[in-house]
Amino acid sequence: MTLLELLHLLRRHLKLVFALPIVCALAMGAYSYLFMSNVYTASTSMYVLMPTTGEGTSATYTDLNASQLMSNDIATLIQSDLVTNEAASVLGLQNLNDFDISIQSETNTRVISCIVTGDDPRQAAEVANVLADTVSDVAQRIMDVQSVNVIDEAAEPTQPSGPNRPLYIAVAFMAGLFAAVAIVVLMDVIDTRVRADEIVELTGVPVIGRIPLIKGGI
Repeated sequence: MTLLELLHLLRRHLKLVFALPIVCALAMGAYSYLFMSNVYTASTSMYVLMPTTGEGTSATYTDLNASQLMSNDIATLIQSDLVTNEAASVLGLQNLNDFDISIQSETNTRVISCIVTGDDPRQAAEVANVLADTVSDVAQRIMDVQSVNVIDEAAEPTQPSGPNRPLYIAVAFMAGLFAAVAIVVLMDVIDTRVRADEIVELTGVPVIGRIPLIKGGI
């Protein structure tokens, strides 16, 4: 089937091609606004400080390199059961399973960002700040870390970070459009009737008359 044939086929089913994407978009819009809860994201940034091994108070290149490597370990430590369970205990929660915790840590810096997403904006900020405090204590206990200093404490978010409802609606619209095209093509494939325009195209003989189908006639 050529593109031109597909366009002619879609023109014969314009109602379906327009209606199905709109219905899908409206259904997704209703679902996203009525049943999908807002989520809020709070983040805190930390700076990993290692004990200096050089003379004086200035850090040597070796110290800085070791701190960068240690930052990657601490980024993993934040999401460990040890840290999350201690943080949950401080917050009076059984666990932090209701929160999405992600860590951002670049290889060329000692700054770690802890990003927490949850249904409650106040709790999301509290979890991020408690995780920062907890990982600092744990890192000092079990690693040769001087401290994990908080650069920016997490503030209570005022606006939801998700869900991205316009994106969901747009995706539903496109999915409905593709589904409509697929249905139209499938209907054409399984339709074995011979149409008048197809006869004209195949034989080159014009149609000079049509006999209507009368149901229930004698």
